[in-house]
Amino acid sequence: MALNSLVDSPIIAFTILLTVIFTVPPIFEKLRLPGLVGLLVAGVVLGQNGLKLLDSESETIKLLSDIGKIYLMFVAGLEIDLEQFRKTKNRSIGFGSLTFLVPLIAGIITGRLFNFSWNASVLIGSLLASHTLLAYPIVSRLGVVTNEAVTVTIGATIFTDTGALLVLAICVGIHGGEFSALSLATLLGGLAIYSAIVLFGFDWAGKEFFRRSGDEQSNQFLFILLALFLASVGAQVIGVEKIVGAFLAGLAVNDVLGRSPVKEKIEFIGSVLFIPCFFVDMGLLIDIPAFLKTLSSIWLTVVIVVALIGSKFIAAFLAKLLYRYNTAELLTMWSLSLPQVAATLAATLVAYQTVNPAGERLINEGVLNSVIVLMLVTAILGPIITARFATSLQLSPTDFETDKLTTWWGNSEEQLAEKNDEPFTVIVPIYNPQTQRYLIEMAALLARHESGRIVPLAITKAHIHMDDPQLVIALDLSKQRLNLAREISQEFDVEVSPAIRIDDDAALGISRTSREQNASLVVMGWSRTTGLRARLFGSVIDSVFWSSHCQVAVTRLLSSPTTIQRILVPVGDLTRQTVGAVRFAQILADVNQAEVVLLHVSDRKTPQTLVERFTSQWSDIAAKTQLQVNTNIQTIRDDDISRVILRESQAFDLAVLRSVRYRTAGGLAVSQVTTQLIQELKCSIVLLGEPNS
Repeated sequence: MALNSLVDSPIIAFTILLTVIFTVPPIFEKLRLPGLVGLLVAGVVLGQNGLKLLDSESETIKLLSDIGKIYLMFVAGLEIDLEQFRKTKNRSIGFGSLTFLVPLIAGIITGRLFNFSWNASVLIGSLLASHTLLAYPIVSRLGVVTNEAVTVTIGATIFTDTGALLVLAICVGIHGGEFSALSLATLLGGLAIYSAIVLFGFDWAGKEFFRRSGDEQSNQFLFILLALFLASVGAQVIGVEKIVGAFLAGLAVNDVLGRSPVKEKIEFIGSVLFIPCFFVDMGLLIDIPAFLKTLSSIWLTVVIVVALIGSKFIAAFLAKLLYRYNTAELLTMWSLSLPQVAATLAATLVAYQTVNPAGERLINEGVLNSVIVLMLVTAILGPIITARFATSLQLSPTDFETDKLTTWWGNSEEQLAEKNDEPFTVIVPIYNPQTQRYLIEMAALLARHESGRIVPLAITKAHIHMDDPQLVIALDLSKQRLNLAREISQEFDVEVSPAIRIDDDAALGISRTSREQNASLVVMGWSRTTGLRARLFGSVIDSVFWSSHCQVAVTRLLSSPTTIQRILVPVGDLTRQTVGAVRFAQILADVNQAEVVLLHVSDRKTPQTLVERFTSQWSDIAAKTQLQVNTNIQTIRDDDISRVILRESQAFDLAVLRSVRYRTAGGLAVSQVTTQLIQELKCSIVLLGEPNS
């Protein structure tokens, strides 16, 4: 009896959930399986068919799973890149229509083959029609996000997810009982009006609130959460499933959030807590006897999986014919649109839990189990195919030659002429006297090379009263640091314009000064805020990356920059950001007559012809500079990128890295090689963050 009371305790259930979320995904990721698979398995083991420690009917599980479900769809809406959608709007709508309608028809045929009602068959079709951009981090890492085929596929997500949720709303309404043409028209009309209110009203309200609240991130965070739950409740009021409102809320505040630190916090809370709870609950719903029965009559599962894979391929093939894409683009579009995670799982759970007055579910356990198998197959297959074929996608070289990020050093006469009007300015925030010298030296070397100036910046924390003794003492300390910075700068014969700023927020003080001074570069030291605290409250580095208008170089210098002779630049992709990192390294090498080595670690399965082409492209890019810098390219085949970079870096004085972060709608953070390198590299480091990254 005591044990039962413990199991029924909400605190005990929540503690078990936290333990599962903390321990299980890392174990499965080490086995090269998605972490969300581990959460599903944990749900099965801990549920009523296993240890009976968790019950999907308990109020705690229901609440956390419901929040996770709407959070999942909210994040799916947030992740749709509206800017890219606008660039290829017509083609995105075209491919979106194809990759929605073809799987929808395939799903309807599948449902009718297995004697499901027309309503249930249409619902099954809608489950196949959406897709989750689970492989986005792969195309991002490969640097092919701006390839038109990839952009079109990303843009198509807004169409497929919206369409699937619209069909879900109609099917749930029909299954509820008395449904007529009038009630259908009422539902669609109400949904259209409601969508307009959410998309335009929340967007306007969000922009107004963010403009008025300035840098109050806590209130902005609460505003976004309120928008999410208001939209979800509003959807229920008009008779539509709440995940539709959550998705619309994600789209509505997409432009408002951009890539701000608030978005990072919103996604972080969902990814580490609520969305994993949803996946555990999905596992709790899996009835093992019914699952085994489904496998014994495996044809439903097989047909659903084949229908999805085949119909998505047909849609991509039709897009290839329509838009004249090549085979690599066809296969990349197909693989990107394969994974069925966010909208599919959320809609499946809604359909399974929808019961009509006669007690019949909209879809049965066989469909639920088949969709879970479908999710597992596509979540593994999609990224594998993307990684294999996206390497063949290429961008036009002119994209790099004309992009501001890669020409900000002035590699052409036209750029040099422009820079004569505005001197090259380096902002150097200073705080720690122990690391100040190397920071100033780095900034002075770069500024002298570009015939520019440096602005040593001391940020002093604001007080309510400007005559507060503590503020006076802080200002005196800032003046002492700036005097030291002036002395160091004079050793390099470079123009110095020291600045003191009184500000409540150090990061915004840096960004505002760089904008006021029209800076070309911000060079700053490493932030001490790391780990969970940085993820929850943000670090100075994150905030400067977000708010700065110019390039930011975060440094961890172990020796004087004047002694640097060998510079390592890992080049895992062919993007503007990586080209910018190479240009930075070449400038620094030109100052010291140093050597630059571009290190590319390729997968063992990558064809040799692709590796050679990649190397040739980098040779051309490295040579397109007026600088007389010895730049070599080294290619190594290995599956462990971090290990190779760490091993090779032992012979170098400096490693130039770039900041990349992305989170998937699957709810789990995508680990980045950069994170491990920062922790383990033994040489000096420069981490470059692009503006608004």
